[in-house]
Amino acid sequence: MGQKFYITTAIAYTSRKPHIGNTYEIVLSDAIARFHRFLGDDVFFLTGTDEHGQKIQEIAEKEGIAPQKYVDKIAGQIREIADMLNVSYDKFIRTTDDYHVKAIQKIFKKLYEQGDIYKSEYEGWYCTPCESFWTETQLKDGKCPDCGREVKRTKEEAYFFKMSKYQDRLIKYIEENPDFIQPESRKKEMINNFLKPGLQDLCVSRTSFNWGIPVDFDDKHVVYVWIDALSNYITALGYSPDNKGELYKKYWPCDVHIIGKDILRFHTIYWPIMLMALGEPLPKQVFGHPWLLFGEEKMSKSRGNVIYADELIKHFGVDAVRYYLLHEMPYAQDGNITYETFIARYNSDLANTLGNLVNRTVAMINKYFDGVIEKGVSEGEFDADLKKTAEDAILNIENLMKTWHIADSLDEIWKVVNRANKYIDETAPWVLAKSEEQKPRLMGVLYNLAEAIRIIAGLLKSFLPDTAEAIKCQIGAEDISYDTLKTFGGLKEGTKVKEANPLFARIDAGAKLEELFSEKEDTIALEPFLDYCEFEDFEKLDIRVGKVLECEKVPKSEKLLRFTLEVGSERRQILSGIAKYHTPDELIGKNVVFIANLKPRKIMGLESCGMILSAEFEDGLTALTTVKDIQSGAKIV
Repeated sequence: MGQKFYITTAIAYTSRKPHIGNTYEIVLSDAIARFHRFLGDDVFFLTGTDEHGQKIQEIAEKEGIAPQKYVDKIAGQIREIADMLNVSYDKFIRTTDDYHVKAIQKIFKKLYEQGDIYKSEYEGWYCTPCESFWTETQLKDGKCPDCGREVKRTKEEAYFFKMSKYQDRLIKYIEENPDFIQPESRKKEMINNFLKPGLQDLCVSRTSFNWGIPVDFDDKHVVYVWIDALSNYITALGYSPDNKGELYKKYWPCDVHIIGKDILRFHTIYWPIMLMALGEPLPKQVFGHPWLLFGEEKMSKSRGNVIYADELIKHFGVDAVRYYLLHEMPYAQDGNITYETFIARYNSDLANTLGNLVNRTVAMINKYFDGVIEKGVSEGEFDADLKKTAEDAILNIENLMKTWHIADSLDEIWKVVNRANKYIDETAPWVLAKSEEQKPRLMGVLYNLAEAIRIIAGLLKSFLPDTAEAIKCQIGAEDISYDTLKTFGGLKEGTKVKEANPLFARIDAGAKLEELFSEKEDTIALEPFLDYCEFEDFEKLDIRVGKVLECEKVPKSEKLLRFTLEVGSERRQILSGIAKYHTPDELIGKNVVFIANLKPRKIMGLESCGMILSAEFEDGLTALTTVKDIQSGAKIV
């Protein structure tokens, strides 16, 4: 057995089913874990779910179910997607697991008793989606600096962690361990933007909601997200301050945390400081991977550009999805996905290049030698370059995988695939087959092709495991283990190939796109409907159309727009909190829908006579308007 290797993903937040951009991380980590097993290392691969917090409690309340029931459903979906994608995790942790809850309570108490956690009061701005507190100066245009969403003014009693106590020690550690944060650009960002300006103490408990791990010595409080979530990397190994557990002793410190670049701060500042306070070693490395975008945009349900892994698997198969995710994400820059690019990559790389190579080779061995592989004469003009390309790829991939250059590793494999296809054109086996004298040479050519394909299959095991096994089966190879790939020529003489079956059937792009988009229209998710009401209740509302004559921002307000509406023959002033989603210019002249019979009220000293109706979506609000330019004052019936 080789070296011990412990790899983790960030645990997935159980607020909703993950889209393909969220899923990339677990496939990336799986490829790394599989590769280290391929090398013979003793691997432990952890993934799981983060299940507490205000956001989850609010969603569960909207659905009318208990938070535990809600997270059970979402955690089940997350694990099901991981299994669909053939992810070889060794443990799946849930932060509602009993052993984790008990360990977190002990960790919190230890930090409190040694003076690293203290009780105080928090007053500031809170972003529910990010579960983050911000000061006034940290806000960006009055919104959360991380996600750009609305924040709420919050004041409550809380426990705080003394981050500043460990700040200098962490800076020193990062400077002395230059590979700790990867890529390099992320390290500079953490030091210059967060550490050097000075750390504020971190809020680590809440009293305004109760869906969390109770602080066992102060039952008004629940442990707030970061101690709970981040500590999963050690509690999963059996860590507790009073009993560290055998798995912890064996595998910690972690070799690498694979995380998204958006949560780098928590993993390279909060988490190391917590470990320092506990007196435990820090992880060896944190790799902040880029995002997978839809075209050039982040995926969002409101934009209608969300793609799910199970949807892609249904249409293209598991390994095609794994290939696209692993190949199309650069080391340090965002990747992108659309259905069109997915199909194009599938056809070019998988169907045409790889699939065609295997299919042609197996078919020729069956045709010319009844399916039996013999070495023949294999020292012709083009043989040496094919062998060198294959042997170089093995060494190059080992170096690339150890620095998390996954897409580049796949490119190395495709160098062998492309070189083997070129070798077919150079040696022209169909021409050799016409001469009995050339039969030994034909044997040699087909042996070299089969051996190159065996090496390709071995190298693909970490990335496309099912495809690797299918290739191994078609060429009849007994062994595609790492040690057998190092020297060209490991395929035994007398090996019998199977029937040539296409690995990836070519896709008709037009027909497949039509099928995908028609399905998407049929599966739009709706927010839960409210309870039924009586028609008489609806009739109490006087809903009208008003034409926007004037629209301007309300001074000293980030949210409010002041409207002057034409409503038949009258003018009406209404204030609406949609300034962050519409500019005044785009609304002037539009017909908006509003409730006309709400009692007037004063907002920031201005009278508002009614309420403009807006539709709420994931990223904000949009005012309701009419399709036609109808008479203002028209009643909505």
